[in-house]
Amino acid sequence: MKQLQIGDREEMIFALQDEIRRSSEAKYDHRLHAVLLVAQGMSCRQTAGVLGDAPRTVEYWVKRFEKNGFGGLADEEKSGRPSRLNPTDRQKVENALRKSPVEFGLSAQMWDGPLLSAFLKDQMGVELHVRQCQRLFRQMGFRLRKPRPQIATADPALQAAHKKTP
Repeated sequence: MKQLQIGDREEMIFALQDEIRRSSEAKYDHRLHAVLLVAQGMSCRQTAGVLGDAPRTVEYWVKRFEKNGFGGLADEEKSGRPSRLNPTDRQKVENALRKSPVEFGLSAQMWDGPLLSAFLKDQMGVELHVRQCQRLFRQMGFRLRKPRPQIATADPALQAAHKKTP
């Protein structure tokens, strides 16, 4: 049987590896294959070479599988960075967003990212960038509203004076 070839081999290998890393199901299947190859007698180094992973990574997967079974190969929950606002502060922010900025001595009529960022820094001593403040709006169920621009109306007397011909 003729051996099949994949065009643009190097680029396709990177694309396939990216796809495996992107999907949690594909990551789990990839780890299963690695553990299966080790169970069938391949060394971690050989398995890593075949699958394109680091030997130490394959060792970790095998150890996790030995310790926790199939659950050890699943992605663990990632807690992420802790919020800079505690629940009490979040409630204060939500209450403030339900009111007008004027009630807090601010000159603007509507809340926006820069205004909320300045408010948090002044009132609570918490520094959040504008983008995080915009995200906070969405998390709390608020929509960013922009005031409608007012269309200027022309003064008929000035128009008449400006015309070349009456």
